Amino acid sequence: MGPLARGVAVDVTDEEQVRALVADTERRHGRIDVFCANAGVSTGGGVEVDDTGWERSWRVNVLAHVYAARAVLPAMLARGSGYLLHTCSAAGVLTAVGDAAYTTTKHAAVGFAEWLSVTYRDRGIRVSALCPQGVDTPMLADGLAAGHLGARVIASSGAVLSPDAVAAAAVAGMAEERFLILPHPEVADYARRRAEDPDGWQSGLRKLVRRLTTP
Repeated sequence: MGPLARGVAVDVTDEEQVRALVADTERRHGRIDVFCANAGVSTGGGVEVDDTGWERSWRVNVLAHVYAARAVLPAMLARGSGYLLHTCSAAGVLTAVGDAAYTTTKHAAVGFAEWLSVTYRDRGIRVSALCPQGVDTPMLADGLAAGHLGARVIASSGAVLSPDAVAAAAVAGMAEERFLILPHPEVADYARRRAEDPDGWQSGLRKLVRRLTTP
C-alpha cells in the first residue's frame, strides 16, 4: 500500500481545533514525527491596514505556529524526537515591500522557530524555518491580480518556484537538519548584504519601489 493522505479542514487560529487535529492524528497513526506549519496570510498594505487585518496576520502567521508547537511538543519531548517545519517566508529574514503586517509577523515567525531550536534541540527536537521568496500559489496570484506592490516586487525579483520545487527543497534541507531552508539560494546573499550594509540594502529596495511605481 502506498502513502495515505487525508484532508481535514482546520482553523489554525483556533487552538482547540489544532489540538483536536493532533490528538486525532495520534489516535489514528500512533505518533507525529514531523509537523509542517504552513498557513500564511498577507494584507498587501502598510500602516493603514486596520486592526482586524493586523490581528489576522498575527494569528495566522505567528500564533498558529505557537498552537502547533504546544500541541505536538509534549509527545515529541517524551520520546526524545520530532521535527517542526515552519514556513516563514523570505520576508522573515528580509522585508516584504508593500506589506507591513506580513513583514512584521514573518520576522516573528522566524524568531519563534529559532527560539524553539535553541530551547529543544538538545532534547531531540529539530526545527527548520522554510523561507522561500516567490512561490506560484494563490496568495501571490491574488496579490498580483489586486495590484499589490509586494506581489509585484516578488514577481520581478527572481524565479517564482512551483510548490513542488519548494517541497523538494524542504525535504533536502530537513535531511541535512538545516535551520534556515532557502529554496531561493540568492536569499542568503540578500541577507548577508542586508546585515553588512543595512542603509545600502534599504536604498536598493527604495530604488526598486520607485521603478515599479513611477509611471
